[in-house]
Formats: sequence, structure tokens, C-alpha cells
Amino acid sequence: MKLYGMVDSGNCYKPRLLLAKLEQPFEHVEVSSHTGATRSAEYMAKNPNGMVPLVELEDGRLLAESNAILLYFAEGTPLLPTDRYARGLAYQWLFFEQYSHEPYIAVRKALLTVPGRAKDATPERLALTLERGNKALGVMEKHLSGSDFFVGNTMSVADIALYAYTHEAGKGGFDLSAYPAVSDWLARVAAEPGHVPIEWLP
Repeated sequence: MKLYGMVDSGNCYKPRLLLAKLEQPFEHVEVSSHTGATRSAEYMAKNPNGMVPLVELEDGRLLAESNAILLYFAEGTPLLPTDRYARGLAYQWLFFEQYSHEPYIAVRKALLTVPGRAKDATPERLALTLERGNKALGVMEKHLSGSDFFVGNTMSVADIALYAYTHEAGKGGFDLSAYPAVSDWLARVAAEPGHVPIEWLP
């Protein structure tokens, strides 16, 4: 099995972290948008959307989109709830991560740290991503003030999805000390069995 992705991408870190926890072997294939590799004809033949991560299963089937990959590999494991409502909550947080969290927290980090994105780091864009990123962190803070994890009191794919960019939010100029429940949750996730850092490769 091959996992195409970028070592410094939070979206690509999500499946790496999940697969590490599940002790599922895979081959990492570095395909970086920074070098244009995601737009190569060879890669576009596998994923016409030209984005990473992408999983190529042992039988050659392909699956894209980080949260879809999480759901695929978490199926039948404790990381995906079997209770219908709890499962719905996990989906809720996965959608929240992609629509209300990643577009601001991850994008602001990229604007400030990726040289090729500097031209897009206008004062207006930085202000918007800061405002909406803090709004997302506020939603998380409120929830985590009464729960150890995002779905009940055990770790799930929802935590993996939200951890990936939240734990590096400081690089985007977000002050995590203003969110003590989020900070405590980050420490709990990092202390869970099988945890690996974002730079980890098999």
C-alpha cells in the first residue's frame, strides 16, 4: 500500500498518524505541491484533483481526501464509533474540520510560513483567517471544557482530524494559551498509544 503525500502537510499527517496507531504498514511516497509534483501528468492520472494525500491500495484502487481516508481505515476499529449517534458526531467534527477549521488555521500557517504563499498574505486575508480561526478554536474550547475528546471520552478519527492542524496553530499566529481546554486536549492526544509526530515516516 502506498500513501502519497507531503511530510509537512497536516492533511497528509492525518492518515499517517492513524495508520501508525493501527500498526498498518505502508510506503510513503513524497509528492509535494511546492515542487509542482502534484500537478505532474503521472500524479494527475491517479488523482485528477491534483492534491494529496492519496492512498493506493494493494489491489490498485485509489482513495483521495484526508478525512475519507481516515474513515476507510478506521472502519471496524475503536477509532470509529459503532453507535449511530456517536458516529454522526464523528462525522460532524470531520465536516467542521474541513469547512470551519482547516481553511483558516491551516491556511494562515501556510500564508506565514510557505515562501510561495507570501504574495497572498494580504492584511485582509491575514485578519480574516485569524478571526475565523479563533472562532473555530473557540468552538473547540467550549466543547472540550466538558469532554476529554470530541466524541465522548475516547479518542476517535475526529480527534486525529482536528489535532493535525491545531497542534501547529501557533505557527499561524494563534495563541493557544488562550484556549486551556484545547491545550489540555492536545496533550491528551499526544499521550495516546501509537502517537507519532508530524515529521514521522515509516
